[in-house]
Amino acid sequence: MRLGGHVAARGGAWARRAISAPLRALSGLRYRAPERLLIAPQDIRTSDPTIAADIYAGYFAFGGKIVNAHGRSPFELEPRSPDWARTLMGFSWLRHLRAADTALARANARALVDDFLTIAGRPRPGPAWEPRVAARRMLAWLSQSPIILERADRAFYRRFMKGLGRTQFFLERKITEGLGGEDRLLVIIALAELGLCAEGSGKLLPKSTRLLAEELDRQILPDGGHVSRNPQVLIDLLLDLLPLRQAYAARGNQIPAQLLNAIDRMMPMLRLFRHGDGTLALFNGMGVTAPELLATVLAYDDARAQALTNAPYSGYQRIEEHDAIFIMDAGAPPPRAFSSRAHAGCLSFEFSAGAHRLVVNCGSPDANRASAREAARTSAAHSTLIIDDSSSCRFAFHAGVWKWLGDQMLSGPDNVVAERRVDPAGTTVIASHNGYESRFGWIHEREATLAQDGRKLSGVDRLKRAASMELPEKRPFVLRFHLHPLVQAKRMADGRGILCRLPNERHWLFEAQNAGIDIEESIFFAAPDGPRNCAQIVVYGQTGLDQEIFWSFRRVEKMPAQPADPNQGP
Repeated sequence: MRLGGHVAARGGAWARRAISAPLRALSGLRYRAPERLLIAPQDIRTSDPTIAADIYAGYFAFGGKIVNAHGRSPFELEPRSPDWARTLMGFSWLRHLRAADTALARANARALVDDFLTIAGRPRPGPAWEPRVAARRMLAWLSQSPIILERADRAFYRRFMKGLGRTQFFLERKITEGLGGEDRLLVIIALAELGLCAEGSGKLLPKSTRLLAEELDRQILPDGGHVSRNPQVLIDLLLDLLPLRQAYAARGNQIPAQLLNAIDRMMPMLRLFRHGDGTLALFNGMGVTAPELLATVLAYDDARAQALTNAPYSGYQRIEEHDAIFIMDAGAPPPRAFSSRAHAGCLSFEFSAGAHRLVVNCGSPDANRASAREAARTSAAHSTLIIDDSSSCRFAFHAGVWKWLGDQMLSGPDNVVAERRVDPAGTTVIASHNGYESRFGWIHEREATLAQDGRKLSGVDRLKRAASMELPEKRPFVLRFHLHPLVQAKRMADGRGILCRLPNERHWLFEAQNAGIDIEESIFFAAPDGPRNCAQIVVYGQTGLDQEIFWSFRRVEKMPAQPADPNQGP
């Protein structure tokens, strides 16, 4: 019934767009292009002037693909991948040409924009006119307008402004049609920035400012997290919201209170995900951390706020004792419209000691590894408990309706409860979810305590029978603790412990009571140089009444004297 409702809602939206198409076509005849640009917002993303030389030579390296244009316009070429095409058509790479600060780079930028206007300047099906790509292109053209328009003749200037006006009308139409999800906020940010930068944009600025306030209230939660629960979205939004705040100030317009409040709340939330090595925890679509972008965003945190520790609205918990950091996903899946990158990692955690990560999740692979994305979103790719090799959430690709619902999540835990306690022994988080209740009749509860000295992380995983169920059928389950690729793991000879060695030669001993322990292979998708092999600690068991698995990671000063098992894992 739920699946049918999802498909019916999508079909209804398609029908409404089809019915209103003639009216949209008529309204498009009346749009007016802005007259001129007054300011150019700052692009705070890092840039590399050496990339400008590659682009001038005809090499376009985007999304892990390198294309040699051989003297042709890149917009005439067959895209190597959808991600390559989206990056090309989004023009975010113009910042590298501006960083080169040469007459040749400026002329090249203007020529490439002119090529786009000629070849793909009008809305049509394809990556160039996806709402997200069109909004990204508008933001890039506005911020890099000084190099695009320098020494441009009047004809090109008017053509460029008409291109902005055409994009404005396209994006406004998408908003009217009911564009949702993360793309809606990005489109509104682009329209607000155009309203601030352009003269003759009519009522665009007050309209987009109102929409911006409404969407920020809808998408930014009270604790500063994004409704998608994806740490990467916080970075991407702040890279756009911070220049927008500056643009309001530069034009002398009152900055919306929702914009100021959202930025102030997002900064501590972003720090919640940060490990000691500067990377962000791998939850709900987070992949490789770009350290230069994260540092740029945090440099704008005037208050230098401390990391948030309890984020009940976003569903995350953080415990920090000395140099040890524990971060847990203790929240329900995001709304369906924001779930295209969400993972089934409820009650999974990551743990780091100093500048090294010990326990991790597998993370999200890049766009060129679409087949791996499905596996990375399952519960087995997270450091949590899995019953009968099943995920706590179901995705559209599981149900065979990817064509209609894309990568969205269809169902998952709808009752996730988290409690936090602090006492002299340390800080404890107790959380539970019902993601396995309907299928197997069990509630998963995890309790984790980080000692005050940061030298021991102890936990217990419980499987409790759902109140509405009789004794469920016995099922196998497994606890998975994925280890960072730089961690070396050895099974102890007595079979009851796993010794983990960090790159700084510190040792952490994993132990579990009354359970079988093993080491298996795993994969880590969030390495800057691509996926890497790693190990995972697995604890096996079978569901039953009062099932509890006690486990711990504790720091040991010296490697135990007993020999390692000759049959140890990787």
